[in-house]
Amino acid sequence: MGLWTLLEGFLLLANALAILNEDRFLAPRGWSFSEFSAGRTKSFKGQLIGLIYATQYMRVPLILLNLICIVVKLVSG
Repeated sequence: MGLWTLLEGFLLLANALAILNEDRFLAPRGWSFSEFSAGRTKSFKGQLIGLIYATQYMRVPLILLNLICIVVKLVSG
C-alpha cells in the first residue's frame, strides 16, 4: 500500500461525505446543521457534522482533485 493508494482512499472518503444530502439523510437522523450550530461543537457528533459540512462546502476542489486523479490513472495505467 503506497502513498498514492492512501491519498485515493482519503479522496473517496471525502467524496462520500460530500454527497450526503441534508434533507434526505442527515436531518432525519438528527445530524442537521441546526444542531451543529446550537453550541454542541465540542462533542464527537458535532465535530463529525462539522467535517461533513466542510467537505460539502469544498465540492469544487474535490472535483478538481478527482480530475487530477483520473488523469494520473489514465497516464500511468
